[in-house]
Amino acid sequence: MLIAQPVSVRHLSDSLLSEKRVRLAVLRLDQIHHTVSGNKFFKLKYNLEEAKKLGKKLILTFGGAFSNHIYATASAARAEGFQSIGIIRGEDGDLTNPTLLHARKTGMKLHFVDRESYRDKNSPRFLEKLRTLFGDFYLIPEGGTNGLAIAGALEILTEVYSSYSHICVSIGTGGTFAGLAGSIQKHQSLIGFSSLKGEFIRKEMDELIVSHRINPQGKSEIRTDFHFGGYGKVKPELIEFMGWFYSTFQIPLEPIYTGKMAFGVWNLIQKDHFPPGAHILMIHTGGLQGNAGFLKQTGIDLPVI
Repeated sequence: MLIAQPVSVRHLSDSLLSEKRVRLAVLRLDQIHHTVSGNKFFKLKYNLEEAKKLGKKLILTFGGAFSNHIYATASAARAEGFQSIGIIRGEDGDLTNPTLLHARKTGMKLHFVDRESYRDKNSPRFLEKLRTLFGDFYLIPEGGTNGLAIAGALEILTEVYSSYSHICVSIGTGGTFAGLAGSIQKHQSLIGFSSLKGEFIRKEMDELIVSHRINPQGKSEIRTDFHFGGYGKVKPELIEFMGWFYSTFQIPLEPIYTGKMAFGVWNLIQKDHFPPGAHILMIHTGGLQGNAGFLKQTGIDLPVI
């Protein structure tokens, strides 16, 4: 059974924050579970409950070879008594990479497909083919984003966080951003930092919010200028910033989502994007398991605790 652990809020202290007269804190959702960390805990919660209600025994989902979602789903499925299958993008996946190694050890069966087939993952034809191969399963989409995931993400912000004027979070598939948009209060602003290159994310988020009948009470904006080249891409200045952030605040980040978000927030503070008196909450969405894979890929050792 998935059991949430207590999470902390770290209030940061730095001369820049004093100079700009803003307050900055980090909600450490990465602490909520040792293997189903951050937003994944909330996105999977109601999906697994629904699978149980439907009497399903098998969970099937999609992801890349270093996917936080694959790692978390494998862990959550095992904890909740399900078998699981991960459909992995690319036929050249290295089974010894830390993410896939963990998934296999946790009992997930991995099935690799070529990238062209993977792009067809949402089509009825492809899903029927998978049912023929694996039998009846409960489908969780890539990244975990669906209505039940958004319902879980709606629970991240509670009254405890009502004193914050600005809520900042990274954006991947958008379920967490959509959930937060539905839970912010009138006096709050939500800022999403896209880890993907392109302006298409704005339309996708608008469609997601409309299709799930979310009626944001506060303001929201999406930043598309801190992707560092696109999903999975990094640049030396991002790695340098993450190193500085850890040495200064002892908070580890990862380069796909939280590192880019934190870099963006700090940059906006420097540029006076936030008014004096702003009380900013950055949401740490976890995914630190990915730092082991990043080390294997690049040789760059990033902290995980």
